[in-house]
Amino acid sequence: MEHETILRLGFFLGLFALFAWLEQRAPRRARAEPLRRRWFTNWGIVVLDTLTLRALALGLPLLAVGAAIDAQAQGWGVMNALGLPLWLGVVLTVLIFDLAIWAQHLVTHKVPILWRIHRVHHADRDIDVSTAIRFHPVEIGLSMLLKIGLVYLLGPPAIGVVAFEIVLNGTAMFNHANLALPGWLDAALRKVLVTPDMHRVHHSDIRAEHDSNYGFALSVWDRIFGTYRAQPGKGHEGMTVGLEWQDDRPTKLGWSLWLPFRRD
Repeated sequence: MEHETILRLGFFLGLFALFAWLEQRAPRRARAEPLRRRWFTNWGIVVLDTLTLRALALGLPLLAVGAAIDAQAQGWGVMNALGLPLWLGVVLTVLIFDLAIWAQHLVTHKVPILWRIHRVHHADRDIDVSTAIRFHPVEIGLSMLLKIGLVYLLGPPAIGVVAFEIVLNGTAMFNHANLALPGWLDAALRKVLVTPDMHRVHHSDIRAEHDSNYGFALSVWDRIFGTYRAQPGKGHEGMTVGLEWQDDRPTKLGWSLWLPFRRD
């Protein structure tokens, strides 16, 4: 799809800068770790994630958007078979893929080997816009394989896949942002979207709390499947963000990348 990479990159960088600026204007919590050190590690991880996807593209002829174009050309997938209008295909793509990412997120908490990988994300002692890009390269690779498989099964329009990726990245940065929203605005938004206060509960060091609020974009899935938790037990100022142990090791790039392979 022409200009797809530039479009997605433009949205990503623009929204990252916006939420980073808003965090400085209205922070929700005081930082536990120096910003520069955390951001060096979190951006270092996303660079390696990008290289991982590039490497994956060498082994697979197509990634998600390319797979959607190929599925359409071959007439593969449910949506292509049904011949849905483009607008309906885009809406269904965003909804179904958002549900799939919700389910994937839940599974990464329930399957021990996947949790070892996913806890790189949860090891961040602060939660801010940069936490949204802190995912181990192995997890990013597995997530892409899931998307490719789903694309060939569903046959969504390529523009729908692009729209979903933009929505996913944008809402992930929003709900990870260290941003203090007025109570009325948070209450109104979380009826549809995952807000920063809602998702922060998921980053609690208390297991019962971080096993809740799995959504990235829409809040409806947690409500439907009974995994919604409104607030942390200790309040947002009193809660501890991170894992059961707390020190400065997650701010180190090498340590974070090796975390899934360490003995507990």
